Amino acid sequence: MSVRTVKIMTIDPGSDRAVFRQLADILRSGIESGQYRPGQMLPSETQLMGDHGLSRATARLALAELRKEGLIVTVPRLGSYVRGAEAAETVRVEPSALITSRMPSAAERRELGIPEGVPVLVISREGGAAEVRPADRTVIEIASAGASQD
Repeated sequence: MSVRTVKIMTIDPGSDRAVFRQLADILRSGIESGQYRPGQMLPSETQLMGDHGLSRATARLALAELRKEGLIVTVPRLGSYVRGAEAAETVRVEPSALITSRMPSAAERRELGIPEGVPVLVISREGGAAEVRPADRTVIEIASAGASQD
């Protein structure tokens, strides 16, 4: 029988590290260790406030930090969930292509199956229609000069 030691992280209000970042560190550690698995709901803002003695603003900032890192998805009025690992697709573009990013419309979010808060990449090629792809699942590869397009 093996014994597993788990380091318990706590919030130190006197630390040089911002309190919301310390809370984000605790939640990130839980995600990385498997305590919170893909698709699993994280504790609510209210639970985080009570468990750690923090304000709602601090809990929100910590969750926003994890959203920016792409670790979680928040569904309004339902909660925050650990994101599942989704395979990225590589798209080859010619050097003359224009690639921009923006937030998608509600219809684009539904069509592409992406949660709120995830941007899209818009790939515009000479003589072709713009292609919209989810930024979190797209890798752009620039084709070398003279290479054929797939």
